[in-house]
Amino acid sequence: MRTMLLALVAAALVASACTSSALPAASSFQGVTPGHHQPTPGPVWPAGPAPTATPDGGVTFENPGTNPWVDPRQDGESTFGLDVDTASYTIAQRYVAEGSQPDPASIRVEEWVNAFDQGYPAPEEAAFAIVADGGPTPFTDEGEVLLRIGLQARDVANRDRQRAALTFVIDTSGSMERDGRLEIVKASIRILVQGLDRNDRVAIVTFGDEARVVLGPTPASSANQILDALDSLHPGGSTNLEAGLRLGYDLARQTLTENDIDRVILASDGVANVGLTDPTSILGAIKRDADAGIELISVGVGLGNYNDALLEQLADQGDGFYAYVNTREEAERLFTEELTSTLETVALDARAQVTFDRASVAAYRLVGYENRDIADRDFTNDDIKAGAIGAGHSVTALYAVRLARGVTPQSHLATVHLRWTDPDGGDAAETSRDIRTSDLARTFAATDPHFRFDAIVASTAEVLRGSELAGRLAIRDIAAVANSEAELLPATAEVHAFLDMLTNLGRLRD
Repeated sequence: MRTMLLALVAAALVASACTSSALPAASSFQGVTPGHHQPTPGPVWPAGPAPTATPDGGVTFENPGTNPWVDPRQDGESTFGLDVDTASYTIAQRYVAEGSQPDPASIRVEEWVNAFDQGYPAPEEAAFAIVADGGPTPFTDEGEVLLRIGLQARDVANRDRQRAALTFVIDTSGSMERDGRLEIVKASIRILVQGLDRNDRVAIVTFGDEARVVLGPTPASSANQILDALDSLHPGGSTNLEAGLRLGYDLARQTLTENDIDRVILASDGVANVGLTDPTSILGAIKRDADAGIELISVGVGLGNYNDALLEQLADQGDGFYAYVNTREEAERLFTEELTSTLETVALDARAQVTFDRASVAAYRLVGYENRDIADRDFTNDDIKAGAIGAGHSVTALYAVRLARGVTPQSHLATVHLRWTDPDGGDAAETSRDIRTSDLARTFAATDPHFRFDAIVASTAEVLRGSELAGRLAIRDIAAVANSEAELLPATAEVHAFLDMLTNLGRLRD
């Protein structure tokens, strides 16, 4: 099976997807500006089951393109903001469940990988632990490896975290009646309220044509009052998202304290059609609130008319993260396992810079993170916005790496530098780790089970987004590998759900 697949994808590196086992000619790297990797523009996608469209006409996705191969002799540093968003993967689940292939522009590879637990050990004292591993995969050519760099934030027990003040900004416009979107939101918040500490506080703002306060800051111990406020919500009217966020931040500012956890949680389909409608204008008006520590979490619901691009960018600019809820199971995972356990932020504006050793690495490519690119010179510029990381969160980055001739088991491959702002004192902090060839396994079978699964997930995402670097690889080839490795992959419900989705994708593409 392994030999057959290698023959099928002789020129492909998926999860990174390369087109040749040899180092590309120098001309392949011309036009790459040192210190700033410009993604290759994505192809013009043919009309599909849910084509890219304007916010009022359909689903709005933004295709970020594809990161290029880079010669470390020309640019040895790769710098990007960390990302804990997962919406791209759950949106794809929705498409497949409805019998359609995901819109290629909706695929962000890093969000697919980061949607799954990686099993990284948590640091005991430091803010972060850095993990590095990898090796060859059934999708790589000779001399190529897939490198996994994992960052695990320290845990904070729920009993030890600061008091949380959560202001929900809920879209109750007419579009939220479609597919029961508002009911999904209400059910999600009911789940969350059950998991809060009695000293936490909840407030609710709604917006349609206008914004209004439905519930002022209320202790979570008054659960019945919160649930009654939720039950009173009904959809109708236009979508003045700007007014809703303004009022939500105004309300959150009233209870802002130095040590509390302050969050605005936007729940919407993102179809803003009244007032300001783009993320730069909306967040520009309330930037001081984000700078003061009020983080914005975007929770998307629904498809059909849905603005993925707006919700993602709002979360990015608001120092939060972006997730998508489609089912009750997804709501339970997000609002119980993720949101409440990661409420306390351990790092603001977190970014990574990987410096590759030109003696050991012939070429590299960051898989995903196209819209998280940071100029290398700005790695130490703490005014540059990057990702916020909550307690217990993990972040994974995959690199396709072509090894230079003559590498030894102890050759130095790269150094990972991590920089962030401490949310308590406001000081910058850094940590780093060297990566050597000894961190890589010699065979795919010898790699960590989570790594093997990541290679399969990233390969699937690369094929679905139509990356020209995916070569001739097909979903059925990836499914064959997944089936042969199934018993050696992490035995979790999330992994099994992905394998089922992979099988269904194969049927859709036949």
